[in-house]
Amino acid sequence: MISLERVSKTYGTGPRAVQALSDIDLQVPKGTIHGVIGLSGAGKSTLIRCVNLLERPTTGRVIVDGAELTAMSASDLRQARHQCGMIFQHFNLLTNRTVFDNVALPLELMRESRRTIRERVMPLLEMTGLTDKRHQYPAQLSGGQKQRVAIARALASRPKVLLCDEATSALDPQTTTSILALLQEINQQLGLTILLITHEMEVVKSICHRVGLISGGRLVEEADVGDFFTAPGTQLGREFLNDFLKLEAPRELVERLDAESGQNSHPVVRLTFSGDSVSTPLISRLAREHGVDVSILQAKVESIQGRTLGLMIAELIGSETQTRQALATLKSFDLHVEVLGHVQRTD
Repeated sequence: MISLERVSKTYGTGPRAVQALSDIDLQVPKGTIHGVIGLSGAGKSTLIRCVNLLERPTTGRVIVDGAELTAMSASDLRQARHQCGMIFQHFNLLTNRTVFDNVALPLELMRESRRTIRERVMPLLEMTGLTDKRHQYPAQLSGGQKQRVAIARALASRPKVLLCDEATSALDPQTTTSILALLQEINQQLGLTILLITHEMEVVKSICHRVGLISGGRLVEEADVGDFFTAPGTQLGREFLNDFLKLEAPRELVERLDAESGQNSHPVVRLTFSGDSVSTPLISRLAREHGVDVSILQAKVESIQGRTLGLMIAELIGSETQTRQALATLKSFDLHVEVLGHVQRTD
């Protein structure tokens, strides 16, 4: 449904030129919800604005529903944009128009009849829970209600693609949950393809089928959401995951960690389990086969779209030979093992 082929975007020229995007290749299949996550300034907003050519790529091709937008004339592009609804972080509603009139605006610009406008707008207000708000103005609405108006407006032209630019970043957690549920409902009921950008891992976890990680204008990682959360393929992906799960070794222990092992030290490890490895009794096996004591410092289990993810930070306490053998055993299983450092034994 959405295809970006070697898309790059440069702002300015000469020594002051800024490369916002570099050779982005992205495929979003029809009917899926695809998230793009990254730090501030990574190029997320530029990427999504290139999809409907609010920002024209410097190089590359943008194809939506089989039509190459980057090859269109200005008039054809205006028509094609009706197939790409878009919602923004700060709603972008017209303050002097009612809820009904804000939603109707795209249809008015398309010169639809008054009857057609009403027939389109009223079901959208019902879908978004705004029927009783149709005569109110944006100033009378909560943040969540304003975003619902923006969603209804984006759907008025019956688009095939919905682009979401940090659509929940200005909302509180409870309202964010309700907006995400609405987007998921729209995806399922209308078969709408959704591309959203966010810096919130919770958004990706809640509704996305696939996720791409962008850094420095490059798409550095892309995976199904379950794979990304259970086994991110890049260091930046692991940092996002660790920050989301907030699973860190206690500060007092971190201050004692050494990068290299010593004669009287033992390793501190972070283990990421997924699939069958979650239920494998690894701790008792390490104790039984290698004589290693395992001190669990932090642990939690998450369910990610039907897949179980377990995380643990633990000290492996034993002789150098015992802990080395224990680490080898851990790495032989289907789990990610990261040695955070080594700490001196206190016995």
